[in-house]
Amino acid sequence: MSEIIHIKRGLDIPLRGDADKILQTQPRSANYAIRPTDFHGLFPKMLVEEGDKVKAGTPLFFDKNNEEVVFTSPVSGTYKELIRGAKRRILEVRIEADPEDEYVNFGTADPAALSRDEIKEKLLKSGLWPAIRQRPYSVIASHHDTPRDIFISAFKTTPLAPDMDFVVNGQEDTFQTGLNILNKLTDGDVHLSVHGKNTMSKAFTEAKNMALHRFTGPHPAGNVGTQIHHVKPINKGDIVWYLNVQDVIIIGRLFEKGIYDASKVIVLNGSEVIKPRYYRAINGVNISALTDNNIRKEEGTTPRFISGDVLSGEKVAPDGFLGFYDDQVTVIPEGDEPELLGWLIPKLEKFSVSRTFFSFLMPWKKFRLNTNIRSGERPFVVTGIYEKVFPMDIMPMQLIKSIMINDIDMMEKLGIYEVAPEDFALPEFVCPSKIEMQTIVREGLDSIKKEFE
Repeated sequence: MSEIIHIKRGLDIPLRGDADKILQTQPRSANYAIRPTDFHGLFPKMLVEEGDKVKAGTPLFFDKNNEEVVFTSPVSGTYKELIRGAKRRILEVRIEADPEDEYVNFGTADPAALSRDEIKEKLLKSGLWPAIRQRPYSVIASHHDTPRDIFISAFKTTPLAPDMDFVVNGQEDTFQTGLNILNKLTDGDVHLSVHGKNTMSKAFTEAKNMALHRFTGPHPAGNVGTQIHHVKPINKGDIVWYLNVQDVIIIGRLFEKGIYDASKVIVLNGSEVIKPRYYRAINGVNISALTDNNIRKEEGTTPRFISGDVLSGEKVAPDGFLGFYDDQVTVIPEGDEPELLGWLIPKLEKFSVSRTFFSFLMPWKKFRLNTNIRSGERPFVVTGIYEKVFPMDIMPMQLIKSIMINDIDMMEKLGIYEVAPEDFALPEFVCPSKIEMQTIVREGLDSIKKEFE
């Protein structure tokens, strides 16, 4: 049995709204969408025109910077419309779904009989290549590269995260097929990280063609960045790829069935959800199809819909769409009502990292937290609080400051190649200065990437 890696620094945020382990099939949504904004650095060029009929797997657009990377429709139907934002930036590509799906046939294949280039070609043509991301930079991986290693996290520690043992149930063989495929894409190892105590599924613990690692501890123990740092850190010049468990399964289906079957298990949860549940749905689903008649209506409270988790997910409209990499929809109160002296009045209903409120006396309690940050940005001062929740051997405050002054050499020395925005979600959450650290880290990664392109 592999040695257990204990993560000591971190924080579990106790939110209300855990989902019951009941899996329902979500009624087919009228519309689905792919959001180019989910893919950082993408410059999309459309391949279809409004009114065109498409099948599941039909290319919709490609990346102007890399024309071989295409993005395909998750369902069959009619290309309905293009939603643009500021400066005509493409925000959504919407598909009006047919009652049933027709699929582009990419052909079944045995991974063992294919070369590395043949596997890459199949992933590129099917639109599944964007499921593979790389560090450094946390962007879609380049198919021209061969990664040092590939990492997959088989458990999540973000607030209200889905149980991956429950998600993979019944899909064990397909997950193994996905691992076999990924194993041929690297000269190194496919690293699979599981929870040292909670992971029970044999799909993970008895998987083949991978190196197994066991972790315990608070969030961010389940983040792939934390796992890479403690297993095999990234140095300058290294390229490491990483994927989500469900993306591995979808890749496995492509080779087993020859089609792009974008169905996945999604969890709908949060304090504002009446009946938190797991749903089987298709990627890019309209969130309103999941939440209709299942959201609390309370006078004076506006719900916030988040595609992803509360720390690094994206706020979406009530009729918005699920992000490409997300398997979670969280609904919490908006927190748009002013609170007079809210941070001065001790209450048991408030969660505090620094024991400002008496709620720390009840470690079992779960909270109905909202999005109110209770102040604006303040001077960025030394407190030592970031290091308490940041489990990498990196100085988070110094790294953030080096990014803010765009000191490339100092960024490299302080470990910019190892991090992604999500790794700074907890420091941002506990930050007394209210600094938007995830945004700053993204700007730093972009600056480094541009410097060495």
